[in-house]
Amino acid sequence: MGRLRKAPENFVSADLAQDIGKNGLNDARRGFLLRSFQTAGAALATGLAGNALAAGSGDEMILTPRPWSLSLGQPVAARPYGVPSRYEANLQRRESPGLTRVPAASVAFAPLQGLFGIITPNGLHFERHHQGWVDIDPSQHRFMINGLVAQPKVYTMDDLMRLPSVSRIHFIECGANTGPEWGNAAVPTVQYTHGMLSCCEFTGVPLSVLLDDCGADLKRGKYVLAEGADGSSMTRTISMEAALDDVIVAWGMNGEMLRPENGYPLRLVVPGVQGVSWVKWLRRIEVGDQPWNAKDETIHYVDLMPGGLHRQYTSIQECKSVITTPSGGQVLLDKGFCNISGLAWSGRGKVKQVDVSTDGGRNWRTARLETPVLTKSLTRFNIDWVWDGSPVILQSRAQDETGYVQPRAGQLRDVRGTRSIYHNNGIQSWRVAESGEVSNVHVE
Repeated sequence: MGRLRKAPENFVSADLAQDIGKNGLNDARRGFLLRSFQTAGAALATGLAGNALAAGSGDEMILTPRPWSLSLGQPVAARPYGVPSRYEANLQRRESPGLTRVPAASVAFAPLQGLFGIITPNGLHFERHHQGWVDIDPSQHRFMINGLVAQPKVYTMDDLMRLPSVSRIHFIECGANTGPEWGNAAVPTVQYTHGMLSCCEFTGVPLSVLLDDCGADLKRGKYVLAEGADGSSMTRTISMEAALDDVIVAWGMNGEMLRPENGYPLRLVVPGVQGVSWVKWLRRIEVGDQPWNAKDETIHYVDLMPGGLHRQYTSIQECKSVITTPSGGQVLLDKGFCNISGLAWSGRGKVKQVDVSTDGGRNWRTARLETPVLTKSLTRFNIDWVWDGSPVILQSRAQDETGYVQPRAGQLRDVRGTRSIYHNNGIQSWRVAESGEVSNVHVE
């Protein structure tokens, strides 16, 4: 089925060159892509990144018994905690060198190009830390609710896990996701353009239950402050409306306890809101009558507008989508049938529709939305396409149930300028060259 090739180096920013040189651009586990067998109509095949097929024809490989078919396999429970196959070792989170001054405050991007469906495996969930991650003994962890409440309380993990719990699937996206795309096509792959995004099933107790347990003053209490127990003491203001709606004090992720890098043993889940508000290692909720104006909501995670003013408290992650296959750094191996696939999401509810263009936005076709389509969750979309070998530009455009339509990059820049970092939900463009190489380009 052929191997994947690396995308042109001129689309690689300086701060990624070292990382790419070490890890390669072909870090999708199937890397896809896509080959058409003309004799069988329009069959699809996928290439295994970094794993070329063994020598010999397909007939020889299927007719000759392989060594693993002639011997006894590994014993049951040889690995008490399961790990991926060694042939999947190239699918991993990757850090961008130079993104922050110290590794403890850096980002590890999720490999969206190699994932299926909508659920992000725990070991591949993106990371963003402000003071590094910690592994807290749950027996020593305490969670407090204070402020405008009738009875301030301190909870142990055992106290919390005795309460009625809920499990819901939601996406989490860093407010800085796609930030480099404001100015130019600086990063080559979807892992680096959109990889500060994940989607999991979170389990915990609704914050509304705990606020009721403490007798929160809902007449005066208009906001809550969430505080983390790590070295940065991350604090974020959240509206009482959201707190009473779907916010969860969570200990579980995808059926097991949170991982340390994702906030073990307790974190806040704030569906639809930028990830910095999903405070990890959660230690305190305070009820108050006004926003706290903490440093990470007044000078960070704000939008720098063209006139020089900062727009604050723009926490909702607006409707957005991206094609993950084919995407930058991948290669179409032959002309013919190809399945275009990607992800769409909205912080305001369900995705209603995704349209895909193969001509840079001049014409659009409606893609299939794969089930389940859930509120404030990733939605997988697919659409059939036959590539004739000519250069094309691929784009996706999402619409949510409120009627909001994902804007073109140019439309977003007309309002927000080019000096922003956060909340970029513009349409992403991938250019497919005649060679089949896919690269990141800007289309206004």
